Amino acid sequence: MKTTFYFILFLCYSSCLQSQSSFESFFKPSDTLNTKRLQAIVVGEVALGSATLIGLNQLWYADYPRSDFHFVNDNAEWLQMDKMGHVFSSYQLGSYGASILKWSGASRKSQLIYGSTLGLAFLTAVEVFDGYSDNWGASAGDVAANVAGTALYVSQDLLWKEQRIVPKFSFHTTPYASARPQVLGSSISEQILKDYNGQTYWLSANIHSFAKTSKIPKWFNIAFGYGAEGMITGRNEFVNTVFLPERERYRQFYLSLDLDLTKIKTKSHFVKTILTVFNFIKIPAPTFEIRSNGGTKFHFIYF
Repeated sequence: MKTTFYFILFLCYSSCLQSQSSFESFFKPSDTLNTKRLQAIVVGEVALGSATLIGLNQLWYADYPRSDFHFVNDNAEWLQMDKMGHVFSSYQLGSYGASILKWSGASRKSQLIYGSTLGLAFLTAVEVFDGYSDNWGASAGDVAANVAGTALYVSQDLLWKEQRIVPKFSFHTTPYASARPQVLGSSISEQILKDYNGQTYWLSANIHSFAKTSKIPKWFNIAFGYGAEGMITGRNEFVNTVFLPERERYRQFYLSLDLDLTKIKTKSHFVKTILTVFNFIKIPAPTFEIRSNGGTKFHFIYF
């Protein structure tokens, strides 16, 4: 829940930082280190990160009792959808961190060390907050997912010098939220963050990157998705509700088509920036679904 919120918040900061000027030259990455850009990035990230952590402490943790630092085992909750959210957020925050440093003209080494680890650093700080809260607790599974998201970015950069497999996100509303709106969200904006039943996390693979001599369009992707339904609690506990769409919890595996927006040709650095910023969204497309309870379904358009 919280990890998706953090990613969206950073996305807003990233967009604002790169939209301070309408001139094309502003959006063009610097060929050499631009100290003014770098200073703006450092100040902006420190200010935003500090304000977010302070605000989070006051809004999320202040009303709950503190405790000694401790771990909890929540790996069985929400059919691991929350862990997928951590992988996605850690990767995407790191990806934007590296992209912004590239915009400043920082070296590729700096982009990897200080940019791609941004998500891991920030989410680790949040995990420490959880560890000192009596109501939550640090999660080794969350930490592992955060590391996995960052490792996915770094390993591809080191191996291929490009991102061939990108985690993406899609969401659709479900009737489960109405069964427990205080947990799954009472509005669409809340449900995007809280209703795991409507979230789908994808690994979107760019086919041309693996077959560079082929005539496959450079923007064409195949996406493999993971979702789950039947959840109104973290585990399979009974909750007395007036309406419950489906009591059986099951996993969903998807195969779909997608686009790599960063591979779309454009001479405009502004347009390229917009395409890069929104490349985390899986486009609606025909999708084949396999359910862990044995069912299958074809969606003409799925999001």
